[in-house]
Amino acid sequence: MADKRFDPTLKTLVDTTPQAWPALVDRPAGPTEVVDADVALTLSGAADKVLRVGSTPPYVLHLDFQAGHDSAALPPLLHLRNALLENRHQLPVQSVAVLLKPEADSPALTGTYRRGFPGEEPYRIFRYRVLRVWQMPPAVFLSGGPGLLPLAPISAVTAAELPGIIQQMNVQLERRPGRARAADVWAATYVLMGLRYPRELLGTLLQGVGSMKESVTYQAIVEEGKALGKAEGKAEGKAEGKAEGKAEGKAEGKVEGAVEEARKLLRLLGEEGFGAPDAKAVAALERLTDLAELEAMIPRRLSAGSWQEWLGLPTPRRSSG
Repeated sequence: MADKRFDPTLKTLVDTTPQAWPALVDRPAGPTEVVDADVALTLSGAADKVLRVGSTPPYVLHLDFQAGHDSAALPPLLHLRNALLENRHQLPVQSVAVLLKPEADSPALTGTYRRGFPGEEPYRIFRYRVLRVWQMPPAVFLSGGPGLLPLAPISAVTAAELPGIIQQMNVQLERRPGRARAADVWAATYVLMGLRYPRELLGTLLQGVGSMKESVTYQAIVEEGKALGKAEGKAEGKAEGKAEGKAEGKAEGKVEGAVEEARKLLRLLGEEGFGAPDAKAVAALERLTDLAELEAMIPRRLSAGSWQEWLGLPTPRRSSG
């Protein structure tokens, strides 16, 4: 992917419902698990996500998400990654380019990559799939499980249809047990909708589900829970917080972890809208220690136009010369 800001969101999206992806690309279904996309050991730039599908026969599904402008260079990379994955797993590999917005499209993405000498039959023909999300009906994603839901708002829908799409997503997620999954899905939805819609519209559409605040809290507590399991000398008190504090965040150590993770998400959201922060912005983020204040900053991100405006920093003066 050209823009690595979206990598964590998209990989989490696949992790949420891996079994939904084979059907999306018309491949046989079966028990599906995420496997290491570690071709980066031999190739600069790993495959985005790799799934092993236990159908008959089994195969590997290689997903490559694209949101940038360099898709013309993708076919030879898909071919190379496909060959490396086949060699590593000793299974057939289906490679799929998932294009998230029209700007990521290219005439070079024909579904076939050929190499040969002039006047001769090609010595290599490699076929891959291309999914152009904005051309696909939303019903495909609304019926595929939680991991596909965040793609529905950026599929073939109009702005007028968006409220209905969000409502259908909300109904589906409310029917499924586990608020943690819903929080992750809504966080992914917010990030992916930013590829297509203005921040003001996102705030209006998603304020009814209150998901971003939940997502910050949930993700922070999960990360803190992992850290608590490894901490020495605090096992008894923090183990209780790990088991019971996922909804309350009362333990002191958990709050500290939640603050740290909230800062990480704020930085991610800021980089999405404003680019990399300067040293003053980084320092201002580090000075924020109150979890409620950090969470309250999330909706303000939608109306801010810069790091300085969002964090309340002085705007740099421009030289008159």
